[in-house]
Amino acid sequence: MCIGVPMRVVEGDGMAAVCEARGARERVDMLIVGAQPPGTWVLVFHGAARRVLTETEAQQTIDALDALGIALQARDAGRDAIDALFADLVDREPQLPDHLLSVRNPDDRSDAQPPHSRPSLAGGEGSFAPETVGDRFPQVR
Repeated sequence: MCIGVPMRVVEGDGMAAVCEARGARERVDMLIVGAQPPGTWVLVFHGAARRVLTETEAQQTIDALDALGIALQARDAGRDAIDALFADLVDREPQLPDHLLSVRNPDDRSDAQPPHSRPSLAGGEGSFAPETVGDRFPQVR
């Protein structure tokens, strides 16, 4: 499992920064996100800042990581503590992202591709079967 950790920039230059999280400091590669001023939150994974976070995103991620820790330690006993860390999600119906709304109802496939236009490994139109790859992509012959 890949887990990024929010860290706050303490000091640095365009290539690296000293960042802090929970009292621990770490030198972080900043090449992906560029130089950031002190106080900026970044998501750090394997010693590199992957993206800049808002304060809200950083806190929500920290809360989610805390909830994961509670879940791993307490199982069912930590349910109330976990709910408190996901206060923005408790007591509301889950919502599908826009790109999944039409998939929710299998009868409503108005925006789905017709079967003949989707690539397939089985052969036929829209296929990438070995005998058709050379026809479609002559450079691979």
